[in-house]
Amino acid sequence: MIVKHSRTQDLSAELIALDSITPNDKGCQQRLVELLAPLGFRCERIESNGVTNLWARRGSEAPLFVFAGHTDVVPTGPVHQWTSEPFAPTVRDGKLYGRGAADMKTSIAAMVVACEEFVAVHPDHKGSIAFLITSDEEGPATDGTAIVCDMLEERGETLDYCLVGEPTSAHILGDMIKNGRRGSLSGHLVIKGMQGHIAYPHLARNPIHQAAPALAELSAEVWDEGNEYYAPTSWQVSNIHAGTGANNVIPGQLTLEFNFRFSTASTAEGLEARVHAVLDRHGLDYDLQWTLSGLPFLTPKGTLSEAVCSAIVDETGVATELSTTGGTSDGRFIARICPQVIEFGPPNASIHKIDEHVELRFIDPLKNIYRRTLENLLARG
Repeated sequence: MIVKHSRTQDLSAELIALDSITPNDKGCQQRLVELLAPLGFRCERIESNGVTNLWARRGSEAPLFVFAGHTDVVPTGPVHQWTSEPFAPTVRDGKLYGRGAADMKTSIAAMVVACEEFVAVHPDHKGSIAFLITSDEEGPATDGTAIVCDMLEERGETLDYCLVGEPTSAHILGDMIKNGRRGSLSGHLVIKGMQGHIAYPHLARNPIHQAAPALAELSAEVWDEGNEYYAPTSWQVSNIHAGTGANNVIPGQLTLEFNFRFSTASTAEGLEARVHAVLDRHGLDYDLQWTLSGLPFLTPKGTLSEAVCSAIVDETGVATELSTTGGTSDGRFIARICPQVIEFGPPNASIHKIDEHVELRFIDPLKNIYRRTLENLLARG
C-alpha cells in the first residue's frame, strides 16, 4: 500500500524534530500558535516553573469542544540503540520514526490539520473549539494541565467535550478508545522492628516476620468487584527492602512501596482506611505515607463517545472498544471541569520505547477522524 506524503505527516515530523524532553517545550507550542492564530484562535501562553502551557480558543459560544495533549516526550534512552536519531524524524518500512511519534506529536499535528480543514468548510460552525496543550504530562504533571484547568474554572469557562490525543489504539487505528482511567494511590510503608543478632531472636523483633501475615492478607484482599467499565481494583507491591547487608543481623525495619490502581467502585479514603485496619489488626508498629497522584474518571456512553465512535467507523470501518485500562493521563484533571472526556490516538505498542514510531497508513485517517468528530458535534445543518 502506497501512502502519499501529507501535510499531517509533515507537521508531525516538524514537531518530532524539536527535542522537547519533559518539561521542555522547545518551541512546539509556538509553532501551534503560528498555525492556529490565522484560523481565529485566541492564544494564551501560561508558564509555571519551567513548564509551558497553551490555551487557544476559537469562538465564545457553547458548546465548547477541546482538543488536549502534550508536547513533552520522555527521554530517549541510549541513543546508540536507536536505528536512527530519535529527534531526526525518519521514514522507513512504512513508518515514521522518532521520539514522540506515537506519544503524542502525530496526534497534535492531526488535531491542528483537522481544525484547518473543518474551519475552511465550516467557518461559522456551532459553539467553540479550543486547544489545551502542556509540556508537563510525562513529568510530575503539577504545572501543566492541572493549573490550566484551575485557571479556566476560576474564569468560569465551561468545557462541554474534550478529546485527548493519547495513543489508545491497541492493534489498528480506532480499535480502542478510553472513556476513563483508573486512579493511582501509592503508599510508602515502614514497619518498625528491633535490630539484633540473628542467633538471639528473643532479644530482637524481626519486622519481616511481623509483616508477612499482614502482607499476605493485603495481597489476597478483594478491594472491589469493578463495574461495567472497570476491572476490579488492584493492589500491588512495587518494592520491598530490609536488612543491613549482613546475614547474621535481624533488621530493624522493613520498607515497602505499593500502589493501588483503583476504579470508581472505590474511593481513596476507603482504600486507605482498609489498609490501616489490616496493619492495626496485626499489631504492627508502622509509619505509612500516602500519595494520591490521580482520581479515577469515567465518561459513560453519550454524545462525545458516540461522535468519536461514529467518526472512527465512518473513516476506517473499525468497531471501537471503550476501555479504562492503562496508566493515568491528563484526562484526570480535565474531567474535574468537563463532563465528557474521551482519549483517542494511534496504536501505543511503541510508546516510550527505543525506535518509537507511527505507521504512515494511520496518520491521515487519524486526522480525518478528528475532523469527522468536529463535524458530528459542531457542523451546522
